[in-house]
Amino acid sequence: MKNQVTVALASFGMSGKVFHGPLLKVNHNFRVKLVLERSKTLSKELFPDATIVKTYDDILTDNEVELVVVNTPDKYHYTMVKQALEAEKHVVVEKPATLRSAELQELIELAKAKGLAFTVFQNRRWDGDFRTVQKVIEEARFGRLIEFESHYDRYRTEITPGTWKEEGDEYGGVLYNLGSHMVDQAYVLFGKPQTVTAHLKTVRKGGEVADYYDIRLDYDGFSALLKCSYLVMDPGPRYIINGEYGTFKKWGIDGQEDLLKAGNLPENDDWGKEDVDWWGTLVYTENDEHVEELVETIPGDYRIFYDKLYEAIRNDKALPVDPAEALEVLKILEACLLSNKERRTVIL
Repeated sequence: MKNQVTVALASFGMSGKVFHGPLLKVNHNFRVKLVLERSKTLSKELFPDATIVKTYDDILTDNEVELVVVNTPDKYHYTMVKQALEAEKHVVVEKPATLRSAELQELIELAKAKGLAFTVFQNRRWDGDFRTVQKVIEEARFGRLIEFESHYDRYRTEITPGTWKEEGDEYGGVLYNLGSHMVDQAYVLFGKPQTVTAHLKTVRKGGEVADYYDIRLDYDGFSALLKCSYLVMDPGPRYIINGEYGTFKKWGIDGQEDLLKAGNLPENDDWGKEDVDWWGTLVYTENDEHVEELVETIPGDYRIFYDKLYEAIRNDKALPVDPAEALEVLKILEACLLSNKERRTVIL
């Protein structure tokens, strides 16, 4: 196809196999030329014509490669993104973009100086439940917003040994993993909070990193509560939004990840649609009348990320995720660490 963007994947673990690989496979504006796999050949199933390389230098020195997807463990993001930008490549990096905000600031300035597209894969901006929440908040039929509550709970008693997400320092664990998504969603909805209060814990026996957080972001007149735990067998609502005159609740979680893990490609018109049984409920008063209604879930669609990225690279349109927004999210995560460490509320 004419004017395709030539891509290299910097790894083919869970992120490459489940997210980036399938999304690039169905988007004919991109061509995956190289995949870095040091010991396996798993990418051949999706990309039989791509070349498997053994070193990152093989990607950096290929003059045909325009876009590098850095989807390696978090601790490698800063160095690998910097190398790709210095090699004149556009870059997509998995969240969190870096572990420290100063590092991300440096990368943003480097990309700007070189005129390169640099963006962060915050795919959960295109979850169906979150897209629906955005619409519900914009319509504000529940009146003045009082409290927003979001949960990302799991039930995982086991700890997989040797997994980088289960070991490390304060940057390991759920805060920089799932918390990156939840703080990003709050930032998209409400912007920068006035204060941050966070509690982190390890709730599983034998755990080495935080697998629980309770984050409170305070704004002018309302609060956003973000919660995650790996020991929730029977989860409650995913989202609860309380307004002056009503409440919205949404159970369940966007189904795209499970579909992708099962090997489905996002290529049909029904992609991301949710069964009516999982639609949210909105209860409010209007003209002294009590109103209860189902709120149809807007279909989730991770494909939008790469659609927008193509337009950014080829037609100078807006990036799917502005790295300046990712920088603010990272500063909030850093405030969470500080709040937990010093047992206090941090003023931003």
